[in-house]
Amino acid sequence: MTVQRSAAILPSVSDSTSGARPRRRRVLRGVLAVLALGFVAGCWACSPVYVIKAGIAEAKILRARRPIPEVLADPATDPDTRGKLAWVVEARRFAVERMGVDAGEAYTMYTRLERDTLALVLSAAERDRFAPKTWWFPVVGRVPYKGYFDQDDAREAQRDLEAEGFDTYLRPTSAFSTLGWFNDPILSTVLSSDDVDVVETVLHELSHNFLFVPGQVGFNESFATFAGRVGAVEFFCTRPGSGPDSVKCARAQARWRDEQRFSAFLDALVDELRTLYDSDATREDKLRRREEIFAAALARFDAEVAPSFEDYGYGGFRRTPLNNATLLSRIFYYHRLPDFQAMLDEHGGDLAAVMRALEEGVGGVDDPFDLLPVGSGPPPPSAALGYVPAGL
Repeated sequence: MTVQRSAAILPSVSDSTSGARPRRRRVLRGVLAVLALGFVAGCWACSPVYVIKAGIAEAKILRARRPIPEVLADPATDPDTRGKLAWVVEARRFAVERMGVDAGEAYTMYTRLERDTLALVLSAAERDRFAPKTWWFPVVGRVPYKGYFDQDDAREAQRDLEAEGFDTYLRPTSAFSTLGWFNDPILSTVLSSDDVDVVETVLHELSHNFLFVPGQVGFNESFATFAGRVGAVEFFCTRPGSGPDSVKCARAQARWRDEQRFSAFLDALVDELRTLYDSDATREDKLRRREEIFAAALARFDAEVAPSFEDYGYGGFRRTPLNNATLLSRIFYYHRLPDFQAMLDEHGGDLAAVMRALEEGVGGVDDPFDLLPVGSGPPPPSAALGYVPAGL
């Protein structure tokens, strides 16, 4: 399964690293920025204890930051970390020069965490309808998830939501974006992925700096999935020393096709459930029939969908119990990905042109997904077909 990440689940608070101000002052200003921004909806949406704990955890990340060039030049840096950070530097340059992203100072710093997970992301939804529980954040608006640095706090919040009758989903994340407001460091949790996914994650998160529509989480994350995956294809299929015949180019293409197939499967399942939830059936009937739909979907996934995957197995989908929270959390990242590909085709494979068209168009529609072509299907089950960057 692809790297888990979320945009602005818990805003980073690092500021510019230029100048000679002491690190202690930078950390203090970061913590104050957390409190000043409200971090999450302010004290009426979550407890002051939550804000303080998050600020302390973020301050630890700030204290551990190092400029990437310094880490690359350090003889003590292990070869794997050095190699992955070199990809980060290249991917960041690619995002600026080829995708038109204003990266600011994001991903010029590196933080090594003493754990394999950055944070836990908690989401919840009504059991008999697709209605996510949301929290309001400054700048980004309402979002259907909340982040925790502390596992015990996350599980306690999950139990509270389940006691209120919600479906829940608690998952790890390795990266997030603050939409260009702060200097996001690349984290060691991201570097645990292979080279293709490291590049994809950087491009995914930086694409939020380019286009982010407040209150439209599903569009923002699906757009970032598209931009990250297609950007990774163009990156590996056009860079000197790699090219269209390289293993990494083929792997990046296969993963983008796999994500389109997974998207088509999820969209169909959600549509089926939405029809049930919108019906006049009783709540008890809806809950009973949804379990039948879940069972049939899993059987279909095993028999028809999983065998078509070229690179990903999506084992996480089978290991996680199906409920409305787990489905909504995934559909936010995988909604209508084949239609994004169709728009790319209409623009001759020019990713930057698609990004500009979406950026220019979102102000004129209520639903940003209305900008996409309708009715595109998943790609054929053939590794020979897929995105070919413009100019190849």
